[in-house]
Amino acid sequence: MAIDGAKFKAVNARDRNFTRAKMKRRLEQIEESVTRYLHQLDSADRQEASLARETKIERLTDKIAKLKQEMQRLKALEAEMLAAPDRQLSLTDPDARSMATSGRGSGIVGYNVQIAVDTKHHLIPTHEVINDGTDRSQLSPMSKKAKEDLGTDRLDVVADRGYFDGDEILACDRAGITVTLPKPQTSGVKAKGRYGKQDFRYVAAEDVYICPAGERLVYHFTNAEKARTLRRYWTNACQECAIKHLCTTGKERRIARWEHEHVLEDVERRLDENPDKMRTRRQTAEHPFGTLKAWMGYTHFQMKTLKNVRAEMALHVLAYNIKRVMAIMGTAPLIAAIKAA
Repeated sequence: MAIDGAKFKAVNARDRNFTRAKMKRRLEQIEESVTRYLHQLDSADRQEASLARETKIERLTDKIAKLKQEMQRLKALEAEMLAAPDRQLSLTDPDARSMATSGRGSGIVGYNVQIAVDTKHHLIPTHEVINDGTDRSQLSPMSKKAKEDLGTDRLDVVADRGYFDGDEILACDRAGITVTLPKPQTSGVKAKGRYGKQDFRYVAAEDVYICPAGERLVYHFTNAEKARTLRRYWTNACQECAIKHLCTTGKERRIARWEHEHVLEDVERRLDENPDKMRTRRQTAEHPFGTLKAWMGYTHFQMKTLKNVRAEMALHVLAYNIKRVMAIMGTAPLIAAIKAA
């Protein structure tokens, strides 16, 4: 199964969605406009009395009054927004959320649609609609649901790096689900020209890490961090190391190992052994999204609220699967199978 997510537009314009950043930006724009009009009003007051002067003063005064009314309206909406659990407010569709998209600096107000697609027939046995803009917590729920819907004991799942999360991967492993996906490079040490954790080789038989200089980083102690149990490794040879400047700016380089790190290492190993799986994922999961969006049109969803949007997407997925089955086995065999069921 290939798992992927895509953002679909809701019936809610951007101007009717408010986040803390958007609200701050809009209030600042109004304040700048009020300040500009006040300067223009002061300039008009210094001019000689005339009909044009009085008309300009009246027009500027009216604009300032309207802007102050808009500021009061936004202040009331800001209080409502800050009272929401996720500090976000949508006026047309209350469940729609502002979400970042793949384009740099772009985003939409909508929903995050998750699908699991089988790589052989490109059917969608499992889908879900959420209003969380990230995919990171969706790997195990989607995989488990797909496994349950298919009625199988084991399942192979491939996803993109947006789904990489240690706890999610561990949950899949415990549920008999084999996961393959790339690990995102979130550390900034590589950008600074220093060695990353991936440059240190772990030797399971000896429970040590071998650094790029060939030194052994041995286990020293275990501690808990962010609800995770971590084992700490380091060596005292860093001070005399000739390439220390390429490794760390501290006294010694320390490596933290999660107690379930071997599960993540298995994922990386599977990806190294099957690099074509990422191409298969793209060819499998991205095509259904393109088809569904083309069917739904530029505006995507027509319904409002999460419950109704889920029903709308379920109908689209059902139509997609029926057309796929018709293309695979033909209309007559499909009708016969439906009658037999």
